[in-house]
Amino acid sequence: MIKAFSDWLVSQVFRLDINSKLGGSLNFFIYDTIKIFLLLALIIFIVAFIRSYLPPEKIKKLIKHRFEFIGNVLAALLGIITPFCSCSAVPLFIGFIESGVPLGITFSFLVASPIINEIALVLLWGLFGWKIALIYIFSGLVIAILSGYIIGRLHLEKYVEDYVYEIKIKHDTAKVHLSFKTRIKDALKYTKQIIKEVWLYVLIGVGVGSLIHGYVPADFLTKVAGRGNPFAVPIAVAIGVPLYSNAAGVIPIVSSLIEKGLPIGTALAFMMAVTGLSLPATIILRKVLKPKLLAIFIGIVAVGIIITGYLFNAIL
Repeated sequence: MIKAFSDWLVSQVFRLDINSKLGGSLNFFIYDTIKIFLLLALIIFIVAFIRSYLPPEKIKKLIKHRFEFIGNVLAALLGIITPFCSCSAVPLFIGFIESGVPLGITFSFLVASPIINEIALVLLWGLFGWKIALIYIFSGLVIAILSGYIIGRLHLEKYVEDYVYEIKIKHDTAKVHLSFKTRIKDALKYTKQIIKEVWLYVLIGVGVGSLIHGYVPADFLTKVAGRGNPFAVPIAVAIGVPLYSNAAGVIPIVSSLIEKGLPIGTALAFMMAVTGLSLPATIILRKVLKPKLLAIFIGIVAVGIIITGYLFNAIL
Protein backbone atom coordinates (compact mmCIF):
# COMPACT_ATOMS: atom_id res chain seq x y z
CA MET A 1 0.00 0.00 0.00
CA ILE A 2 2.79 2.44 0.93
CA LYS A 3 4.77 1.48 -2.18
CA ALA A 4 1.71 1.91 -4.39
CA PHE A 5 1.02 5.32 -2.87
CA SER A 6 4.64 6.38 -3.33
CA ASP A 7 4.65 5.20 -6.96
CA TRP A 8 1.39 7.06 -7.64
CA LEU A 9 2.62 10.27 -5.98
CA VAL A 10 5.87 10.34 -7.94
CA SER A 11 4.44 9.34 -11.32
CA GLN A 12 1.02 11.04 -11.27
CA VAL A 13 1.43 14.05 -8.99
CA PHE A 14 5.09 14.96 -9.58
CA ARG A 15 5.04 13.61 -13.15
CA LEU A 16 8.44 11.93 -12.82
CA ASP A 17 9.70 8.63 -14.19
CA ILE A 18 10.19 6.24 -11.25
CA ASN A 19 13.15 4.69 -13.05
CA SER A 20 14.93 8.02 -13.46
CA LYS A 21 17.52 9.21 -10.94
CA LEU A 22 15.37 12.02 -9.56
CA GLY A 23 12.18 9.96 -9.64
CA GLY A 24 13.87 6.98 -8.01
CA SER A 25 15.36 9.14 -5.26
CA LEU A 26 12.03 10.85 -4.55
CA ASN A 27 10.21 7.52 -4.58
CA PHE A 28 12.74 6.07 -2.12
CA PHE A 29 12.43 9.14 0.12
CA ILE A 30 8.62 9.10 0.25
CA TYR A 31 8.35 5.34 0.72
CA ASP A 32 11.03 5.04 3.41
CA THR A 33 9.92 8.16 5.28
CA ILE A 34 6.36 6.89 5.61
CA LYS A 35 7.55 3.36 6.45
CA ILE A 36 10.02 4.50 9.12
CA PHE A 37 7.57 6.87 10.80
CA LEU A 38 4.90 4.15 10.91
CA LEU A 39 7.39 1.66 12.34
CA LEU A 40 8.68 4.18 14.88
CA ALA A 41 5.17 5.11 16.03
CA LEU A 42 4.04 1.48 16.26
CA ILE A 43 7.14 0.20 18.04
CA ILE A 44 7.37 3.13 20.46
CA PHE A 45 3.68 2.74 21.34
CA ILE A 46 3.95 -1.04 21.86
CA VAL A 47 7.09 -0.72 23.97
CA ALA A 48 5.59 2.07 26.06
CA PHE A 49 2.35 0.15 26.59
CA ILE A 50 4.06 -3.12 27.56
CA ARG A 51 6.48 -1.29 29.81
CA SER A 52 3.54 0.17 31.74
CA TYR A 53 2.91 -3.38 33.03
CA LEU A 54 6.58 -4.05 33.76
CA PRO A 55 8.28 -2.14 36.56
CA PRO A 56 11.89 -1.21 35.75
CA GLU A 57 13.12 -3.90 38.12
CA LYS A 58 11.48 -6.66 36.07
CA ILE A 59 12.94 -5.39 32.80
CA LYS A 60 16.39 -5.26 34.34
CA LYS A 61 16.02 -8.84 35.56
CA LEU A 62 15.19 -10.06 32.04
CA ILE A 63 18.51 -8.84 30.61
CA LYS A 64 20.73 -7.75 33.45
CA HIS A 65 22.86 -10.50 34.96
CA ARG A 66 25.21 -10.81 37.86
CA PHE A 67 27.99 -11.18 35.30
CA GLU A 68 27.65 -8.32 32.82
CA PHE A 69 29.08 -10.36 29.95
CA ILE A 70 26.17 -12.81 30.28
CA GLY A 71 23.85 -9.81 30.05
CA ASN A 72 25.52 -8.84 26.77
CA VAL A 73 24.97 -12.36 25.43
CA LEU A 74 21.29 -12.35 26.46
CA ALA A 75 20.73 -8.90 24.92
CA ALA A 76 22.37 -9.97 21.64
CA LEU A 77 20.22 -13.11 21.51
CA LEU A 78 17.13 -10.98 22.19
CA GLY A 79 18.20 -8.84 19.23
CA ILE A 80 18.03 -11.88 16.93
CA ILE A 81 14.33 -12.48 17.68
CA THR A 82 13.41 -8.80 17.37
CA PRO A 83 13.88 -8.10 13.63
CA PHE A 84 13.98 -4.31 13.73
CA CYS A 85 15.98 -2.11 11.38
CA SER A 86 18.62 0.11 12.91
CA CYS A 87 16.27 3.11 12.92
CA SER A 88 13.37 1.36 14.64
CA ALA A 89 15.69 -0.25 17.22
CA VAL A 90 16.45 3.22 18.61
CA PRO A 91 13.15 3.54 20.57
CA LEU A 92 13.86 0.18 22.20
CA PHE A 93 17.36 1.42 23.05
CA ILE A 94 15.79 4.43 24.77
CA GLY A 95 13.37 2.16 26.61
CA PHE A 96 16.18 -0.06 27.92
CA ILE A 97 18.14 2.96 29.18
CA GLU A 98 15.04 4.37 30.84
CA SER A 99 14.43 1.04 32.56
CA GLY A 100 17.91 0.98 34.07
CA VAL A 101 19.48 -1.66 31.82
CA PRO A 102 23.28 -1.09 31.75
CA LEU A 103 24.51 0.89 28.75
CA GLY A 104 26.85 -1.83 27.44
CA ILE A 105 24.10 -4.47 27.52
CA THR A 106 21.74 -2.08 25.73
CA PHE A 107 24.31 -1.57 22.98
CA SER A 108 24.63 -5.33 22.46
CA PHE A 109 20.92 -5.35 21.63
CA LEU A 110 21.21 -2.25 19.44
CA VAL A 111 23.92 -3.89 17.31
CA ALA A 112 22.36 -7.36 17.08
CA SER A 113 18.78 -6.35 16.29
CA PRO A 114 19.29 -4.86 12.80
CA ILE A 115 22.25 -7.04 11.75
CA ILE A 116 21.03 -10.52 12.66
CA ASN A 117 17.48 -11.82 12.72
CA GLU A 118 15.42 -14.70 11.42
CA ILE A 119 14.75 -12.91 8.13
CA ALA A 120 18.48 -12.59 7.46
CA LEU A 121 19.01 -16.23 8.42
CA VAL A 122 16.32 -17.54 6.05
CA LEU A 123 17.43 -15.37 3.11
CA LEU A 124 21.13 -16.12 3.57
CA TRP A 125 20.39 -19.82 3.91
CA GLY A 126 18.38 -19.81 0.69
CA LEU A 127 20.94 -17.81 -1.30
CA PHE A 128 24.28 -19.09 0.04
CA GLY A 129 23.59 -22.26 2.04
CA TRP A 130 23.40 -23.02 5.75
CA LYS A 131 27.13 -22.78 6.45
CA ILE A 132 27.38 -19.17 5.27
CA ALA A 133 24.16 -18.30 7.11
CA LEU A 134 25.34 -19.75 10.43
CA ILE A 135 28.82 -18.22 10.13
CA TYR A 136 27.23 -14.84 9.46
CA ILE A 137 24.87 -15.14 12.44
CA PHE A 138 27.74 -16.21 14.70
CA SER A 139 29.99 -13.36 13.56
CA GLY A 140 27.18 -10.86 14.06
CA LEU A 141 26.62 -12.15 17.58
CA VAL A 142 30.32 -11.85 18.39
CA ILE A 143 30.38 -8.23 17.17
CA ALA A 144 27.25 -7.35 19.17
CA ILE A 145 28.43 -9.04 22.38
CA LEU A 146 32.00 -7.72 22.32
CA SER A 147 31.11 -4.18 21.25
CA GLY A 148 28.50 -3.93 24.01
CA TYR A 149 30.88 -5.40 26.57
CA ILE A 150 33.67 -2.97 25.63
CA ILE A 151 31.33 0.03 25.81
CA GLY A 152 30.06 -1.20 29.18
CA ARG A 153 33.58 -1.44 30.58
CA LEU A 154 34.36 2.12 29.46
CA HIS A 155 31.55 3.53 31.69
CA LEU A 156 30.25 6.10 29.22
CA GLU A 157 26.82 6.71 30.76
CA LYS A 158 27.49 10.46 31.03
CA TYR A 159 27.57 10.63 27.23
CA VAL A 160 23.89 9.69 26.90
CA GLU A 161 21.75 12.80 26.35
CA ASP A 162 20.28 14.11 29.61
CA TYR A 163 16.64 14.08 28.47
CA VAL A 164 16.71 10.28 28.22
CA TYR A 165 17.36 10.02 31.95
CA GLU A 166 14.77 12.71 32.66
CA ILE A 167 12.15 10.59 30.91
CA LYS A 168 13.30 7.65 33.04
CA ILE A 169 12.72 9.61 36.23
CA LYS A 170 9.21 10.54 35.14
CA HIS A 171 8.34 6.89 34.42
CA ASP A 172 9.89 5.60 37.61
CA THR A 173 7.84 7.99 39.73
CA ALA A 174 4.55 7.16 37.99
CA LYS A 175 1.85 5.11 39.65
CA VAL A 176 2.05 1.36 39.10
CA HIS A 177 -1.71 0.70 39.18
CA LEU A 178 -3.18 2.28 36.07
CA SER A 179 -6.34 1.62 34.09
CA PHE A 180 -6.15 0.20 30.58
CA LYS A 181 -7.41 3.48 29.15
CA THR A 182 -4.75 5.44 31.03
CA ARG A 183 -2.01 3.12 29.81
CA ILE A 184 -3.15 3.67 26.21
CA LYS A 185 -3.26 7.43 26.74
CA ASP A 186 0.20 7.49 28.34
CA ALA A 187 1.67 5.31 25.57
CA LEU A 188 0.26 7.66 22.90
CA LYS A 189 1.65 10.67 24.76
CA TYR A 190 5.07 9.04 25.02
CA THR A 191 5.00 8.12 21.32
CA LYS A 192 4.29 11.73 20.34
CA GLN A 193 7.07 12.92 22.63
CA ILE A 194 9.73 10.68 21.08
CA ILE A 195 8.56 11.33 17.49
CA LYS A 196 8.80 15.06 18.23
CA GLU A 197 12.39 14.56 19.37
CA VAL A 198 13.60 12.62 16.33
CA TRP A 199 11.43 13.56 13.31
CA LEU A 200 13.91 16.00 11.78
CA TYR A 201 16.75 13.49 12.12
CA VAL A 202 14.67 10.87 10.34
CA LEU A 203 13.98 13.19 7.42
CA ILE A 204 17.65 14.18 7.10
CA GLY A 205 18.84 10.59 7.29
CA VAL A 206 16.37 9.22 4.77
CA GLY A 207 17.05 12.21 2.51
CA VAL A 208 20.76 11.39 2.39
CA GLY A 209 19.99 7.72 1.77
CA SER A 210 17.58 8.56 -1.08
CA LEU A 211 20.18 10.67 -2.88
CA ILE A 212 22.71 7.85 -2.70
CA HIS A 213 20.05 5.34 -3.75
CA GLY A 214 19.18 7.30 -6.88
CA TYR A 215 22.51 8.68 -7.99
CA VAL A 216 25.18 6.09 -7.10
CA PRO A 217 25.65 3.50 -9.91
CA ALA A 218 24.72 -0.09 -9.03
CA ASP A 219 28.12 -1.47 -10.03
CA PHE A 220 30.10 1.20 -8.18
CA LEU A 221 30.99 -1.12 -5.27
CA THR A 222 32.31 -3.93 -7.46
CA LYS A 223 34.57 -1.46 -9.27
CA VAL A 224 36.20 0.08 -6.18
CA ALA A 225 36.16 -2.91 -3.81
CA GLY A 226 36.66 -5.88 -6.08
CA ARG A 227 39.11 -8.75 -5.85
CA GLY A 228 42.78 -7.87 -5.53
CA ASN A 229 42.20 -4.68 -3.54
CA PRO A 230 43.69 -5.17 -0.02
CA PHE A 231 41.50 -2.33 1.26
CA ALA A 232 38.30 -3.73 -0.25
CA VAL A 233 36.63 -4.55 3.08
CA PRO A 234 37.03 -1.12 4.74
CA ILE A 235 36.02 0.52 1.46
CA ALA A 236 32.86 -1.61 1.34
CA VAL A 237 32.07 -0.68 4.95
CA ALA A 238 32.63 3.02 4.23
CA ILE A 239 30.28 2.80 1.23
CA GLY A 240 27.66 0.85 3.17
CA VAL A 241 27.42 3.26 6.11
CA PRO A 242 25.61 6.10 4.25
CA LEU A 243 23.00 3.70 2.89
CA TYR A 244 19.82 2.56 4.62
CA SER A 245 18.04 -0.78 4.43
CA ASN A 246 17.04 -3.71 6.58
CA ALA A 247 18.42 -7.22 6.15
CA ALA A 248 15.58 -8.28 3.86
CA GLY A 249 16.23 -5.35 1.55
CA VAL A 250 20.01 -5.56 1.32
CA ILE A 251 20.55 -9.34 1.06
CA PRO A 252 19.30 -9.53 -2.58
CA ILE A 253 21.72 -6.69 -3.39
CA VAL A 254 24.54 -8.62 -1.71
CA SER A 255 23.63 -11.67 -3.77
CA SER A 256 23.92 -9.71 -7.01
CA LEU A 257 27.25 -8.20 -5.88
CA ILE A 258 28.67 -11.65 -5.23
CA GLU A 259 27.45 -12.82 -8.65
CA LYS A 260 29.36 -9.87 -10.16
CA GLY A 261 32.57 -11.08 -8.50
CA LEU A 262 32.64 -9.31 -5.15
CA PRO A 263 34.24 -11.58 -2.48
CA ILE A 264 31.75 -12.97 0.05
CA GLY A 265 33.53 -11.41 3.03
CA THR A 266 33.55 -7.99 1.38
CA ALA A 267 29.88 -8.28 0.42
CA LEU A 268 28.80 -9.38 3.90
CA ALA A 269 30.87 -6.59 5.52
CA PHE A 270 28.99 -4.20 3.25
CA MET A 271 25.70 -5.76 4.39
CA MET A 272 26.60 -5.43 8.07
CA ALA A 273 27.53 -1.79 7.57
CA VAL A 274 24.24 -1.03 5.80
CA THR A 275 22.07 -2.72 8.44
CA GLY A 276 24.08 -1.94 11.58
CA LEU A 277 25.79 1.40 10.92
CA SER A 278 23.52 3.17 8.44
CA LEU A 279 23.79 6.95 8.34
CA PRO A 280 20.04 7.50 8.93
CA ALA A 281 20.19 5.40 12.10
CA THR A 282 23.38 7.18 13.19
CA ILE A 283 21.71 10.56 12.72
CA ILE A 284 18.75 9.39 14.79
CA LEU A 285 21.08 7.95 17.44
CA ARG A 286 22.77 11.33 17.71
CA LYS A 287 19.55 12.56 19.30
CA VAL A 288 20.08 10.22 22.25
CA LEU A 289 23.89 9.90 22.31
CA LYS A 290 26.46 12.62 22.70
CA PRO A 291 29.12 12.82 19.94
CA LYS A 292 31.88 11.04 21.87
CA LEU A 293 29.78 7.98 22.68
CA LEU A 294 28.38 7.90 19.15
CA ALA A 295 31.91 7.99 17.70
CA ILE A 296 33.11 5.22 20.04
CA PHE A 297 30.10 3.06 19.14
CA ILE A 298 30.66 3.52 15.39
CA GLY A 299 34.40 2.86 15.70
CA ILE A 300 34.07 -0.34 17.72
CA VAL A 301 31.35 -1.83 15.50
CA ALA A 302 33.13 -0.79 12.29
CA VAL A 303 36.36 -2.47 13.40
CA GLY A 304 34.42 -5.63 14.28
CA ILE A 305 32.73 -5.66 10.86
CA ILE A 306 36.02 -5.12 9.02
CA ILE A 307 37.71 -7.96 10.92
CA THR A 308 34.75 -10.22 10.12
CA GLY A 309 34.96 -9.31 6.42
CA TYR A 310 38.65 -10.16 6.21
CA LEU A 311 38.02 -13.39 8.13
CA PHE A 312 35.31 -14.45 5.67
CA ASN A 313 37.55 -13.69 2.70
CA ALA A 314 40.38 -15.74 4.23
CA ILE A 315 38.19 -18.75 5.02
CA LEU A 316 35.95 -18.85 1.94
